[in-house]
Amino acid sequence: MTPLSRRGVLAGAALAGAGAALSTGTPTASASAAAKATVFRNVRPLGRRTPVDLTVVDGRISGRPAPKGAKVVEGGGRIALPSLVDAHIHPDKTTWGGSWVTRKPASGIADYVAQDVELFKSQSRPVGERAYGLMAHAVTRGTRAMRAHADVAPAYDLAGLEGVAHARDRLRHALDVQIVAFPQHGVVRAPGTAELLEEAARSGLVDFVGGIDPISFDGAMDEQLDVVFGLADRHGVGVDIHLHDRDEKGTKVLRAIIDRTRALSLRGKVTVSHVFCLPNLSDTELGRMAADLGELDISLTTVAPNESLVLPIAKLREHGVRVGLGSDGVRDAWSPFGNADMLHRTHILGWVTDVRLDEELTDCYRVGAHGGADVMGLRHADFTPGAPADFILVRGEGVPQAVVDMPQRDMVVHGGRIVARDGELV
Repeated sequence: MTPLSRRGVLAGAALAGAGAALSTGTPTASASAAAKATVFRNVRPLGRRTPVDLTVVDGRISGRPAPKGAKVVEGGGRIALPSLVDAHIHPDKTTWGGSWVTRKPASGIADYVAQDVELFKSQSRPVGERAYGLMAHAVTRGTRAMRAHADVAPAYDLAGLEGVAHARDRLRHALDVQIVAFPQHGVVRAPGTAELLEEAARSGLVDFVGGIDPISFDGAMDEQLDVVFGLADRHGVGVDIHLHDRDEKGTKVLRAIIDRTRALSLRGKVTVSHVFCLPNLSDTELGRMAADLGELDISLTTVAPNESLVLPIAKLREHGVRVGLGSDGVRDAWSPFGNADMLHRTHILGWVTDVRLDEELTDCYRVGAHGGADVMGLRHADFTPGAPADFILVRGEGVPQAVVDMPQRDMVVHGGRIVARDGELV
């Protein structure tokens, strides 16, 4: 059994809903709305057999006939797929678009952190430029939104946050971005970090305050969590904590996160990333943990690193737990791999979970498109009336084939506006 749902949500309910949002008739209504209306002609939402006209008004899918004089974009029979959401990425660390970096051996987080600093100091391009290059590339591959983690530590001050914020502002027309102040060097073990997190939260620069392995890396679970949750409570931001531990240390931290979320009434404002301890739990233990996570609306993210560490998504869904998919690091000190292409990440999710049925492949896409939207609190881009007009046009037969073949994104639409064609921003 794979950890993915076999219900094929996109192929079923979402496809049925899409039908109501499409128009095949002659554009009518007043011309006053035409300037903000576009008809994407001859497209096949979610791979439906018969091409239709997809009408967009004021950046949202319309269920009404297009206004007279609306702009027309020819789709050429391409599949229209919901744009994807990257629920976990580190654009501040990337060397994307720069010279090749030869990496050195590393045996743990402390080594990677030290190499992060070395790489940061060696880069001639500022964070904002590097982050923009990667985030713009993600847009051309069909990403509509991302939660971006940026390192906060005395080694960088707030340079990472400021750079990612600058890139976010440049791409505001094409990409929705939430920013996490991430204490990669630890909250307690790196003196001065707590004060920088306070400054970031107070400034309004970030949407979330992060944490990292409070026991195994920071060595001070209660102290770290008290700082992070205290900041969230005082400044009205969310929490997004990296948790890599695979054993009882991970479950102990997760329980402490659950307790603090309940005590501070932070329901719906807490995310735990990676959560490598969950796949190792028995069905009974997992059920109990998932029930608590679902009750408090604590969301989770996975980057599907391998079969043993990908989250048990279907089981978590049974308890109402929101689970998003992300890229993690891209061509940084930690790894030469990564490409910020979320369609590729849905392919990886299917690969590591050994799926083969069409409905399973479709559900991989659902995690990439709608799972991350759930984590970020965004409406699904599911082609229903009123939904965001965030979609991609690709050649192919349907969703399962797109997950496997990863076709070129011929067109990327965000808020009804074409923001990329043939792999390039427009």
